[in-house]
Amino acid sequence: MSKIEKLIARFKTKPKDFSYNELVTMLKNFDYKQIQGAGSRVVFTNEKTEHKIKLHKPHPGNILKRYQLDLIEDELKKRKLL
Repeated sequence: MSKIEKLIARFKTKPKDFSYNELVTMLKNFDYKQIQGAGSRVVFTNEKTEHKIKLHKPHPGNILKRYQLDLIEDELKKRKLL
């Protein structure tokens, strides 16, 4: 199992310690690019499909909240990436 496959499997379990950096790596694998918005806002855009995932960077830490993991999972499932 490759690193990215392990990361995706880890994401699917929705761990309480899934980091923003892990998310960036995972979405990069699905051809999403990070675009910085205002403040802590970010948009991940897939240029091929023009699909966007919008969220706020976690702060003060680097760990994503459960609702963010749910949102990302829903968006990726809609696109049949998970």
